[in-house]
Amino acid sequence: MSTPIFLKLLAIFIVVALGWVAGRLRWLGDNDPARTLSNAAFYIFIPALLFRTTARVDFGTLPWGTLAAFFVPVLLLLVIVYAWQRRSNRGGQLSAAAPSVRAISATFGNTLQVGVPVATALFGEAGLAIHITIISLHALTLLTVLTALVELDLARANRQQGRAETHLLATLAKTARNTIIHPVVLPVLAGLIWNALGLTLPEIIDETLQTLALPVVPLCLVLIGMSLAYYGMRGAAKGAVLMSLLKLLVLPTVVLVIGHWGMGLQGLALSVVVMAAALPVGSNALIFSQRYETLEAEATAAVVFSTFAYVVTAPLWLTLLSHLN
Repeated sequence: MSTPIFLKLLAIFIVVALGWVAGRLRWLGDNDPARTLSNAAFYIFIPALLFRTTARVDFGTLPWGTLAAFFVPVLLLLVIVYAWQRRSNRGGQLSAAAPSVRAISATFGNTLQVGVPVATALFGEAGLAIHITIISLHALTLLTVLTALVELDLARANRQQGRAETHLLATLAKTARNTIIHPVVLPVLAGLIWNALGLTLPEIIDETLQTLALPVVPLCLVLIGMSLAYYGMRGAAKGAVLMSLLKLLVLPTVVLVIGHWGMGLQGLALSVVVMAAALPVGSNALIFSQRYETLEAEATAAVVFSTFAYVVTAPLWLTLLSHLN
């Protein structure tokens, strides 16, 4: 692994460690500040980033074949993990949101904090351009699908327990409403509509959104450390290790097989999509788990475990890709 990438990972661990120290010493008090920070990210900063990204992206220039080689296998594994976890949770031992939380941990990568410097260092401007297009649709695609799944599961659970309407159409209507009126999906839809209308963001609005988006990366990293301090990892290690293995080994394997042998992708594009799939678990998995108050410790541990393990798995994938290309 090159020195710039290693230093970037080291910087991430340092910021996470600062968050852990802040949590252990209760610098922000005892009234669950980790959840407060998570809500700030989920309701203020991330929506600003998502709206600005979708409002500005030029869909006409996106390499749709390359994107399909990434997102088709990612969504395939997401659905498989979700279905597997739903089947495992038939007895209701965990929250109805657990299958979706584990699905996001197994598929949502750290495309920004780790992915951008990795793509830049390994593939230069050409590779970074492909990686940026993946980022532009990454949260939009995965979070929208997962939000629909988790809201449907929660509505179904409430319906079975007699806490909501018993009619199927009413359940579906409530699910659709909760999916759309959502701090992740709504700004994405608004950005897509703005984009489709061909409108340009006024300079003051664009500057405001950009300013709101700036804290996303450091806030999420500090949140990981604070969550470790507040939730710990007791009982979470087994699930976290399993999700990390799915993210670091299984997902890039599926992307490689489908992208290369199924869709004929090769060269730079193949390397970029496989390395994007091989990234460690992203902090959005933790924020998603906190949003639904499910498996917070496991999601936190998966982010940390996978980021440490990435130092070993990334060179393995690069070696394999060099032989293929």
